[in-house]
Amino acid sequence: MELKRLIFMSMAITILFVQEQMLMIIPNVQFTTLLIVLYVSLFRFKESVIMIIVYVLLDNLFMSSFHPLYTPPMFIAWLLIPIAYHTILRRTKSEYKLAIFGLVFGFVYGWIFIPFRMLEFGISEFWPYLILDIPFEIIMAISNFVTILWLYKPLYRTLELEMERLDQSENTYTIKG
Repeated sequence: MELKRLIFMSMAITILFVQEQMLMIIPNVQFTTLLIVLYVSLFRFKESVIMIIVYVLLDNLFMSSFHPLYTPPMFIAWLLIPIAYHTILRRTKSEYKLAIFGLVFGFVYGWIFIPFRMLEFGISEFWPYLILDIPFEIIMAISNFVTILWLYKPLYRTLELEMERLDQSENTYTIKG
């Protein structure tokens, strides 16, 4: 992996983490899904997975939420994006298809937590948990849809140009591994 690409990935993870912390005061309104979709479409699958793992670890470390029933569903949910992008979505660049994916993902993200919550609180809490979570899922779904639809293309074009400049630069340092 080239050192410059690694630095670009580090900056991307930093942006991902900082924006989420800054928008934390508004529940489920964030650019996380947009940015992960954007990064997955710009970086290789392996790089995307590494970025998501680092992001989830950093988020859980900062929020002191390393819990066996909270951290695994975060990994599962966020890792669904690169998996879906490289399989179901077939690496599409269509902001409309990606926005619809973001809309659906807003619900899927919440549903992934349900089995883990049932382990923690019991099966009898399924319906109350689901009903209470629906407004947050709707907010996340709408937020994902709107941000991807409006911001994906311009951000993609900008970052794609930067990635091309990065790949074409003369001095390339490579990290083995």
